[in-house]
Amino acid sequence: MSTLRSALDELASEDLAFASDDELESSLVEIERAVGALVAERARRVAEVEARGAFARDGLLSVTMWLVHRLRVAGSCAGRYVRWARALARTPLVRSALASGDVTPSAAAVLVGAWESRPEEFASVEETLVEAARNLPVRDLRRVVAYWRQAIDSAGAEAEAERRYGLRRLHVSPTLEGMVRVDGDLDPETGQTLIAALRAVIDADVGSADDLRTYAQRRADALGEICRRYLDSVDRPVVSGERPHLTVTVDLEALEGRAGRRCELDEGGVITPEAARRLACDASVARVVTAGRSEPLDVGRRTPVVPPALRRALVIRDGGCRFPGCGRPAGWCDAHHVEHWADGGSTALSNLVLLCRPHHRAVHRRFGVRMVRGRPEFLRPDGSPLEDRGPP
Repeated sequence: MSTLRSALDELASEDLAFASDDELESSLVEIERAVGALVAERARRVAEVEARGAFARDGLLSVTMWLVHRLRVAGSCAGRYVRWARALARTPLVRSALASGDVTPSAAAVLVGAWESRPEEFASVEETLVEAARNLPVRDLRRVVAYWRQAIDSAGAEAEAERRYGLRRLHVSPTLEGMVRVDGDLDPETGQTLIAALRAVIDADVGSADDLRTYAQRRADALGEICRRYLDSVDRPVVSGERPHLTVTVDLEALEGRAGRRCELDEGGVITPEAARRLACDASVARVVTAGRSEPLDVGRRTPVVPPALRRALVIRDGGCRFPGCGRPAGWCDAHHVEHWADGGSTALSNLVLLCRPHHRAVHRRFGVRMVRGRPEFLRPDGSPLEDRGPP
């Protein structure tokens, strides 16, 4: 063990700034092989502890509890160590390939799962599956194992598919930090539908050269875009007499930019007055006159801020997002009031500009826009103009 520690200390002391690209790559490959060898060795030692019953010496009832106590790992982690120890003790070819670095821990995890599902049948195909693990990416290896399971037990495979379908779940809830947490597991068909829809939106998003969003942020924006398009569709179902949509309850004073007044989503929680102003640029508004916070006296008819005919004219004029360098299609855009209607700005073509949702947010937060001879001129945060190469 002292030799292992010395080797790790030597790696940690290496100045990677002087390593070539090839040296960095080859060292990462060797480290991954070494990780596999360590995983195999850990499994061998856990199996020996269990076989000896050494955990009972400390008064513990199982090797899993012993690992939690001695290694200070989570119970789920200890359980995985024990699963691997039992599986690798009975799959010598998998253990050998992992220890030699021919099979990665990720690939070995797929093989361990295959053994656990059909331990008796696994022995006859272990050599074939290990060879596949040596040569295939993990994604393709999972596919090979899935077909193997179907071949030996089609009824069992169908039952497993039904079991997975029963595990589907989706949780959506506001957090204390003001975000909305999305967490869940989807069955393969629904999951692939979601992946395909997100990819379609992301691939269609032409973006711009200065789009600094991470891929995770792009997925989050794509999910929001999919939901908005559904809510905007005319054939969505009617619930309680109207088609559901995003609802913001906001005091007029908040729209006028004053802090501390009511400004909130139905379930998403409190939002800032500036966020409400951005949403109100292109929305339907219903006036509610109250005699206090909870006593409505009069409810006006809901009317669109930007009528459909005016939006069509705006689309013809702007074509898409007018923010310089963007060009996202009109269907992805809001009609932004250059002078907000809550401040007395008119809902007229001369006071409107199409902005995609990321750039609409940017204009409300950092950038500026003004109309110059009927054309939008965009301003940097310091007030200097950005070049606009949009349509005339």
